[in-house]
Amino acid sequence: MRVDLHTHTLYSHDSELPLDVAVRGWQREGIDCVAVTDHNTIAGALAMRDWAPLRVIAASEIMTCEGEIIGLFIQDDIPRDLTPEETVRRIREQAGLVMIPHPFDRFRRSRLATDALLRILPHVDILEVFNARTAFGWDNRRAEKFAIAHGLTQAVGSDSHTARELGRAYVEMSDFSTPQEFLAALRAGSLVKRKSPWLVHASTRWTKLRSLFG
Repeated sequence: MRVDLHTHTLYSHDSELPLDVAVRGWQREGIDCVAVTDHNTIAGALAMRDWAPLRVIAASEIMTCEGEIIGLFIQDDIPRDLTPEETVRRIREQAGLVMIPHPFDRFRRSRLATDALLRILPHVDILEVFNARTAFGWDNRRAEKFAIAHGLTQAVGSDSHTARELGRAYVEMSDFSTPQEFLAALRAGSLVKRKSPWLVHASTRWTKLRSLFG
């Protein structure tokens, strides 16, 4: 199956992507499973899970006081602006998995601080080693080198915020039933990496401004 582990919908402040448009796009690209990782909420994932004809993993890209952490397979929202340690603890309380997105993207002010990453490293399940929105290939390669050096499970994600980005990066992996089966299948999976056009960042910035100023 094809799994995209980093996606956004109109439930994120920087995306206006309707749920039905996203689902049609994923079907067009042959995506079988998505982690809907809207910023600081699982509402979009839960809404989509009720009717979407593909598997939806409830997840969230949570802003801590030192940058973003993704919680996969969670059932409840986790407040923003907690410490990385407390955020990880709350993900674990829900039997979720901890994934670090775009850890070395030099243009992401939202990336998790390296000091924080090192502090929580024993509790990290997955490192995103390719983000389709990361501008410089070296930043993705640095993440891959870090994952190999520390024995972390590798993942990729489209980080899609618009329809044109859907399915740009995904993992080809075996089916799974539980988070732990998912983790094992991910470790054995194949990573498909395709970058998104640089102009998608302009769309996201415009959407953020519109959400701030109405």
